[in-house]
Amino acid sequence: MNLLASSGQLRASFMRWLLVCVPTVVLLGFLSGTLSQSGPENPWFAELVKPAAYPPPAVFGIVWTVLYVMLGVALAMVLAARGARLRGAAVIVFLAQFVLNLAWSPVFFGAHRMSAALGVIGLLDIAAIVTAVLFWRVRPVAGALLLPYLLWIVFATYLNFAFLQANPALDGVQRSGAVERFDI
Repeated sequence: MNLLASSGQLRASFMRWLLVCVPTVVLLGFLSGTLSQSGPENPWFAELVKPAAYPPPAVFGIVWTVLYVMLGVALAMVLAARGARLRGAAVIVFLAQFVLNLAWSPVFFGAHRMSAALGVIGLLDIAAIVTAVLFWRVRPVAGALLLPYLLWIVFATYLNFAFLQANPALDGVQRSGAVERFDI
């Protein structure tokens, strides 16, 4: 049996994976942020002292959308590399790091646990580096597509640390955003 595919078949396989991976990654990223009320509209987050390097809030939506698209494209490239050595390991590590990525917003914004979120993002940094190395070995372009993501999550790690340093008393504090009324 011949397992070689034509270039047209390889392109078609990549396009099919692309049509599945990019929307799925973007949607899951969007849901993670939305369901955990990430961003300046979160009453607890609004109380936090922001680090000097904290960019305007609109930057996060733009950057994360672009990065999630790049992650989806890179994943599609690796999934389409049928028969490539390390493909299976690369996909498994990608899924593990993506779960960590999706878990960070609920821990930081939802549970208000900056210290636990710092642990999650530290693990994410390591898993993303391993993912980039494995992706690079399967498809160098796929590994290169992860480099902006790596830079951004290292910056996000710094921001998480800076938020914790500037707001230690608000780590784990629950705020509902509701007005509390006292009768005297």
